[in-house]
Amino acid sequence: MKNYKSYTLRNFEEIPQIKKLSAAEKKAINVVGHVLPFKTNNYVIEELIDWGNIPDDPIFTLTFPREEMLSRSHFSIMEGTLKNNSDKNTITEIANSIRTELNPHPAGQHYNIPTINGIQLHGMQHKYRETVLFFPSQGQTCHAYCTFCFRWPQFVGMNELKFAMKEVELLVEYLKEHREVTDVLFTGGDPMIMKTKILSTYIEPLLDEELWNIQTIRIGTKAIGYWPYRFTDDDDADDLIGLFERIVKAGKNLAIMAHFNHPVELKTETARKAIRRIRATGGQIRTQSPILKHINDAPEVWAEMWRLQVNNNCIPYYMFVARDTGAQEFFSVTLERAWKIFREAYQSVSGVCRTVRGPSMSTTPGKIQVLGIEEINDEKVFVLRFLQGRNPDWVARPFFAKYDESAIWLDELKPAFDKESFFFEKELEEIFNEHVYDDESENFE
Repeated sequence: MKNYKSYTLRNFEEIPQIKKLSAAEKKAINVVGHVLPFKTNNYVIEELIDWGNIPDDPIFTLTFPREEMLSRSHFSIMEGTLKNNSDKNTITEIANSIRTELNPHPAGQHYNIPTINGIQLHGMQHKYRETVLFFPSQGQTCHAYCTFCFRWPQFVGMNELKFAMKEVELLVEYLKEHREVTDVLFTGGDPMIMKTKILSTYIEPLLDEELWNIQTIRIGTKAIGYWPYRFTDDDDADDLIGLFERIVKAGKNLAIMAHFNHPVELKTETARKAIRRIRATGGQIRTQSPILKHINDAPEVWAEMWRLQVNNNCIPYYMFVARDTGAQEFFSVTLERAWKIFREAYQSVSGVCRTVRGPSMSTTPGKIQVLGIEEINDEKVFVLRFLQGRNPDWVARPFFAKYDESAIWLDELKPAFDKESFFFEKELEEIFNEHVYDDESENFE
């Protein structure tokens, strides 16, 4: 069994390979890591990163902070704060002030918090009719942190920005009252950071026949890529596989929502073994990733990744657009480029790989796919559609935005054909007006 060794900002200089970095690169880890979270482990260090290709190695960029991940002004402010030997409270105060400018809760996540019996369920989100997200409190960390992660506020100690919940009884009660919900997604953080004994306390109640409406249990995880030993050699790996088997035996669809950002994550024997063990339980593995500059912004990378996934019996699911939060400016590509990369990669693989959807933006109104760029009535436009929406009636409905070669997110687009607004905007405003913000309780009611 491989022993787990974790590295954070406190001990990153203990990483044997860190001597390969320049003084400026080490300083960047320290400065940026005081704003955006940093954590990695010995598997990532030893088996995924090519230390002969630093700093351009994609997995290095995926896990290690770089100076360019903050704006010049934000980097300068934190650099000066540390250089002045400020006390811990001052450093935290400055870091939090920067974090609040990085859109810590994109896509209107606060509007997704449900209630039951007047209790706000801050460890849940219910944005789309059929799917509830559950954030187990013990799963709000990861084996390693992705530098692009849109849930980075979960890991920086700003409790008011954190989603987490222990009370599985409230989850069960909510699901009984909302029979329209068919899917529960355990997310975080990473639920696979938890011991199986703890994870079971959340999942086992959902297998009861009384929750007949729950058809699919999803588990969002990066563990196959960052710590595949969780499924193969950890001391409770067999217990975890047994839990998966019980889910399937209970007649539920088990869907592991796996995050793979680069083909190298699928090339280790341990990762392939982990996939085989999961698939042998009858569970599915669906794969997703944002398209990220410096990591996978090339069609041949995506084509290779999709083929590797299918060859290992995984289902390519989503290509996302990097969310408008955190280090988005460093990672983002334009919507036009994202679509062209998707299209070229999609054209170069066989039909069994074409289960993937994208490029898709997880925006405040819903998941919006860029279908292409066309000229209609002498106007160049983006063709878009909803893959998911706050109102299910929006789903699969095409709409058009003016072409903008520099746009990287929905809020930079304007309606085409001289329309004043997109078709969903008025209704979205009405949905949000149903939530009254209470400044004293800091809760949506």
